[in-house]
Amino acid sequence: MPRPTMWILVADAARARVFRLERPGSRLAPALDRELVADNVPSHELASDRPGRSFDSAGQGRHAMEPPTDPKRYEKQRFARQVVELLDAQRRHNAFARLAVVAAPQMLGDLRAAMADELRKIVELEIAKDFSKLSSDQIEQHLQELTEPGVLR
Repeated sequence: MPRPTMWILVADAARARVFRLERPGSRLAPALDRELVADNVPSHELASDRPGRSFDSAGQGRHAMEPPTDPKRYEKQRFARQVVELLDAQRRHNAFARLAVVAAPQMLGDLRAAMADELRKIVELEIAKDFSKLSSDQIEQHLQELTEPGVLR
């Protein structure tokens, strides 16, 4: 009996592509009709306000307070959540039953943190590499080299 359809997410902090592997020996094909691209908002627009000022704990000095989170980092995490939400919606519609995640190391961590248990359970493969700028043929070649025989089949 053929294994259920596998989707392969290839992502970095700025873009994500999703491929599908229908059956053993088949080629990677786009799973979605589009590539997901993060909003490229300039830093000055993410944190337009100047940081607040604070007194030193000892003495008369004043200094700028650090923002609690880095705005760029927050945007990367937000993009990871958007990607995971899309994948989870497709999983609920039975578009795929197995998932492989290939992402830049920090993005891989962000994706893991955003995944609900139901989606996490069907992840069969994780590779902490940035293949986001490679062609689909190059991605397929690298995946075959990096995985044990049969994992992607």
